[in-house]
Amino acid sequence: MRLAVNIDHIATLRETRGGIEPDPLAGARICERAGAEGIVCHLREDRRHIHDRDVRLLRKSVKTKLDLEMAATKEIVRIATEVVPDLATLVPERRKELTTEGGLDVKKNERHLREAINKLHEHGIPVSLFVDPLREQIEVSAEIGADFIEIHTGEYANARSNKEARRHLERIRAIASFGRSLGLRVNAGHGLNYVNIRPIASIKAIEEVSIGHAIISRAVFVGLDAAVREMVGLVRRG
Repeated sequence: MRLAVNIDHIATLRETRGGIEPDPLAGARICERAGAEGIVCHLREDRRHIHDRDVRLLRKSVKTKLDLEMAATKEIVRIATEVVPDLATLVPERRKELTTEGGLDVKKNERHLREAINKLHEHGIPVSLFVDPLREQIEVSAEIGADFIEIHTGEYANARSNKEARRHLERIRAIASFGRSLGLRVNAGHGLNYVNIRPIASIKAIEEVSIGHAIISRAVFVGLDAAVREMVGLVRRG
């Protein structure tokens, strides 16, 4: 399994002072040198952390894989077709949310998402859909042409008991296998940290996990290089 590091919170810290530090580009370089096999950033409509310039500079700098998280809006799709990331992950987005709160309702937004996928495919960009671990969402994702799904692991990460965590874990495991059976490639992410990552990392159908907040939080105490190396070790041993 591979680790992709979400660097949004480096930009969040920068925006608290409105200056130029810390630089997400420098953070991405450290993550790659420490063993991350992908860099993730979310260009939100409100530009609350990552800016357009960040995305363009990351595209020039990232040596592994650049995964652009994005809403399926005309503006952001246009930017993606200009930048051409290695992967575009379509996510739901609400203005007042602190972070992404759940998966896309692919079934309800089938036509709109199909149009975005087709536009991105025209420019050679593979597309992943961020979805809750529900069979009907996975089925429609495959039908409308997605290349990947990223399973939302938030309910697993926020489970209040071991029993509840195991129930969500088994659901994720089953959905990952189901997605693969439909020809989809499978990633996972949201709320994963140094404590709960190992069971997810043991699921063979999942190729990659996307982790941001936990790594940046750990980096405050041990440095970004050490935080990434520690997580890489956990993911690979899974």
